[in-house]
Amino acid sequence: MMLTHDTIWQAIDRLAQSSGYSTSGLAKKAGLDPTSFNRSKRIGADGKPRWPSTESISRILAATGATMSDFIQLIGHAAPVSPVESRIPVLNFSQAVRKEFFDDHGYPLGESWDHIHFPNAPEEVLDVYALEVSGTSFLPFFREGDRLIIAPHAPLRRGDRVVICTISGKLLAKELNRQTATKIEVKSLSSDEASLSFSPKDISWISRIVWVSQ
Repeated sequence: MMLTHDTIWQAIDRLAQSSGYSTSGLAKKAGLDPTSFNRSKRIGADGKPRWPSTESISRILAATGATMSDFIQLIGHAAPVSPVESRIPVLNFSQAVRKEFFDDHGYPLGESWDHIHFPNAPEEVLDVYALEVSGTSFLPFFREGDRLIIAPHAPLRRGDRVVICTISGKLLAKELNRQTATKIEVKSLSSDEASLSFSPKDISWISRIVWVSQ
């Protein structure tokens, strides 16, 4: 069994999933900051991988009733987790313009999020959340009641559908056209609207839509 930063963090992800929590939900259950296990916390300010603290591991084991032996099995892939029990945070799209619902990296924050089951969620989309569409502003691509599954940690590529939160508080669903160090260009999901260009300093966060649950 190889102990690396990735295998330890993946074991935490699997423990959360097998217990029916998102990683942020497990952190809250254990009395930790909800962002404790976010992808952004797994890299230090110097760009090097970080280890989770022994205290945080102790707390999540106590919160889930798991033993250290159970946790070691998750590190060693000896106890694969069924994805059927995955639960992820969900929020209405119209509410998501409020900054208190997100941290600086676009991850869910606070106690006001509901949770939904996300059946058959593959491991690569752990640490996701859902924004539920209301109204008709995203027709014909997204209908009222559709849930956009957002992955803040997913790499962005040209052609991806993304959600953008601007510094001014606007929340937009667009298609990424081009991203450079000085400019982010997006185009509308509808050909009837003009493309937009932003400076990175005008964007609070931008995250990829990886799934649409209807």
